[in-house]
This record gives sequence, C-alpha cells and structure tokens, in this order.
Amino acid sequence: MHFSSAKPSGGFTMENGSVENGVCSSESVNGSRDIWSCKDSDSLSVDHLVVMVHGILGSTTDWKFAAEQFVKVLPDKVFVHRSERNVSRLTLDGVDVMGERLAEEVIEVIRRRPNLCKISFVAHSVGGLVARYAIGRLYRPPNRENMEDSSAERHEGDSRGTIAGLKAMNFITVATPHLGSRGNKQVPFLFGVPAFEKVASSVIHLIFRRTGQHLFLTDADEGKPPLLKCMIEDYGDCYFMSALCTFKRRVAYSNVGYDHIVGWRTSCIRRNSDLPKWEGTRNENYPHVVFEEHCKAYDDDQCEPTSIEDDGSDKLEVFRCF
Repeated sequence: MHFSSAKPSGGFTMENGSVENGVCSSESVNGSRDIWSCKDSDSLSVDHLVVMVHGILGSTTDWKFAAEQFVKVLPDKVFVHRSERNVSRLTLDGVDVMGERLAEEVIEVIRRRPNLCKISFVAHSVGGLVARYAIGRLYRPPNRENMEDSSAERHEGDSRGTIAGLKAMNFITVATPHLGSRGNKQVPFLFGVPAFEKVASSVIHLIFRRTGQHLFLTDADEGKPPLLKCMIEDYGDCYFMSALCTFKRRVAYSNVGYDHIVGWRTSCIRRNSDLPKWEGTRNENYPHVVFEEHCKAYDDDQCEPTSIEDDGSDKLEVFRCF
C-alpha cells in the first residue's frame, strides 16, 4: 500500500511513504529511507536512531531486510535511517567526501526528529570507513563545565562526549577494511601474490578512483599521511578515535571464509596467525557467528541476544574491541 502526504502514527509526516511487512517507511528527496513502527504506542517512545550505511557501489536496498528486522524486534525503541547520500558511483569519491556527506545527512535526520537521544551505526564494507569518518566530524567533546561543577548533576553523556548531541550506543561494522586493502593477503582474490598486489596498488585508482586510493593508502593530499593512517587517531579537526571511544559498544564482524574482497586481517584487525579454530564453536542464538572475542571491559549482562532468522551462508567472526 503506497500513499503520500499522510500522517502515520507518532506524528511523523510521511512523503512517498509505504507500509510493508508491518513497518512504516518513507523516502527522502535524496533517496534515503526511514523505517519505524506504525503503532502509536511504539512510535511515541522511540528515542534511538540507528544509521545504516551500505558499501561500495551500494544502495539502501542492501540494508532493507536488516532495517525491517530491527524495527520488528525493537518497535518501541529504534528509528532506522538507511543512508543513500553516497549511492552507487558516488561511493568512488573518497572516504572523506562520503564521510562529510553522511555527517550532514545524520544532522538533518536529527533535526527532523527532536525526540531522539541515542545513536548507533551499522555499516558494511567501505561504509564502515565512511561511518568512522562521519563520527569524527559529528563528535562533540564532554561538557567540561558540568564536569568541573561538583554541584551539577553529572550525566554519562557529559563525561563521555556525544555524537551530534546524542548518546553513542553501538558502532558495528561488517566486513569493513579498517586497515585498508594494501598489503599481503588483504584482498583474498589476489591470492597473496606480491606481483598482483603491487599492480593492484598502481591501477586501483583507475577502477575505484579516489576511494581506491584511500583503500590502498596511495593518497597523499597536500602532503598529508594516507587518510586511513590519519583515522587511527584524532587528526586536525576530526576526532576519529575520541568519537569511536564514545560508543558504549564497538563491534567488528569479519568473514572467516568465503569473502574474496575484504580479508580477515583487515576487517577484524588481526594477524592470520590469530585466526581462531572456530569449528564446533557456533553460537546457538546466531548460528552464522562462529567465534566471539570479548574485550576485557565487556559486560555480558549488557547484551541480551535476540534471534533473527536469516538464510545467509557466510561464516562470521566477531572482534568486540577496536
């Protein structure tokens, strides 16, 4: 059922909207998709923005199923925004350019939904790098005045900083090349042959343009270090690491096998010698997650597993700390 200029539950105005699979959705003029529960009782209590970012040459369709599942499982908690400011060939413009666009897009969503107070990011492939750049732009440092005033009531957000004024909850990446694609066996389909990998570094810009240069660390804008190296710390006016540390949970999912584009080492930031012996260690709630490693600060009580059906076949490893 499709309609326009209607006003769904919770007071949200829907343009070019639809009701499908039990959830409401609307499309913006830029092509991005918002998804939320159609029930009044649910939509009125929603305060958590989930931003979903697709990978290279992707679109909002890539996250359609997952976005709907989020709303179905957590109808009274999440408002899901599927980004498409960097759709299709726009993903070749570079991680920094895409990150700036995403940051502007997130700010626009927050302005439209003043009831939001929490934010999470779920990103795939290059989208994870774009999201990391965007949060570096959106980061707001702690409120020092409140921290120094002993008589003022202290909030967790005041001591940890925020992302565009919202409390940072989850930062999740799936098969994201955090270490780039340059190096031995970082791109599996090159078979680990040094000659192939060297040639790829030289010609990647002809195929994936500026994004390819960022992935292979061959960019040198105005004499600066490669962008991915800058993103391992706070650099200039971008607070990349401070922003990442602001999130309550940081999770990197990596394919143990069958991923020919993004290698295990770069997507979970580990050496090949650290590849776990995952046979027989499947998670009962998530059968495709074959191994989990928790950081020391991880509290099992903070996360209650929820089963979501999926017919995918990839095997995943999760590394819970950057």
